[in-house]
This record gives sequence, C-alpha cells and structure tokens, in this order.
Amino acid sequence: MGMRRGDMFVRVGALQTVQRGEVPPYWRSEMNGLRVASLLVATLLTGLMAGVYAIYANAFMPGLAKTDDKTFVSAFTAVDRAIVNPVFLGLGFLGALVVTLLAGVLSLKEKALPWVAAAFVLTLAAVIVTMAVNVPLNDAMKAAGDPATIDVHAVRAAFDEARWRTFNLVRTWLQLGAFGLLAWALYLTGRSAAQP
Repeated sequence: MGMRRGDMFVRVGALQTVQRGEVPPYWRSEMNGLRVASLLVATLLTGLMAGVYAIYANAFMPGLAKTDDKTFVSAFTAVDRAIVNPVFLGLGFLGALVVTLLAGVLSLKEKALPWVAAAFVLTLAAVIVTMAVNVPLNDAMKAAGDPATIDVHAVRAAFDEARWRTFNLVRTWLQLGAFGLLAWALYLTGRSAAQP
C-alpha cells in the first residue's frame, strides 16, 4: 500500500546486491560517515590522553618534586583520587581504547586499517603500562593513609618517583604515537571517501 512499484525494485535490487557481496552506494556513504566519525572521536580521545600524560610529565610531577614531603603526598593522593572518576575512565582512559577498536572494525577493508591497528596496539600498551606500573605506585601511596597522620617522609621515600616518571613518559610517547597514527588514518579515510 505505502510502497510504490519503483521503491520495490530499488529494495529488491539492493537485496540482490547484498547477496552478491557488494555494498549498495547509499550504505557505503553511511559506513564512510560512521568510519570517519569513529576515527575522529578515537583521535580526539587519544590526543586527550596524550595531553593528560604530558601535563603530568611537564608540569605536575616536576612541580611536586620541588615540594616538601607532606605537600607531595597530600597533593599527589588528592589528584589521584580526583582523576579516578567515570568521565576520565570512561571517556578518556578506556574510551580511547574502545573507540579505536571500533574504528578498526569499521575500517577492515580500508587502506587506513594498518594505521588504526597500530594505534590500537600503542593505546593498549599505554593502558598496560598504566595498570602495571603507575596505578600500583599510586595505590600504595593512597593506602599509606591520611598525610596528616602518617610518616610522609617514609611514604615518599617508598614511592619510586623516578620509576613513576619514567613510565609516565613511556605512556605519553605511546599515546602520542597512537594520536599521530590515528590522524594519518583519518586523513587517508577522508581522502578515500572523497574519491568517486
């Protein structure tokens, strides 16, 4: 009733195209839009994470290094407690990984796939470094207790600042590399989508 004869032929034609393994042109444009959107979000989230790690490397940790033990322990634990929140963990830390994976799945038959896959590996490596090195050091400092009642000198001495800073630089470079790879993949995808 609501379908015209021409619409029926278009739908049957699209079904036959799909059955042959071809993608109808209008599906292709929708997939290109979704692919570009996922790559754009992955690039932005990865850049955000690289920026967070870079701020720790270039401002936060060097600044704290110049403070007394009580200030160091108090400020570090306060910032660590604040950063562990749903927005940071969901959108940034894990979001960059998940959206990069989605971008890779949407790019399976595209020229950008190797770049997206490499970015995913680098982002995963940054997550592993964070969980294996930085988080345990953070948790050990928080577990020591209230800075007003503990031996802050002993807590700071037990916290391996050099190790934390070294591995923060590692994860910063991993995320910067992933950001660059995703930016290149986004360029390739945009160029490919613009071609007839």
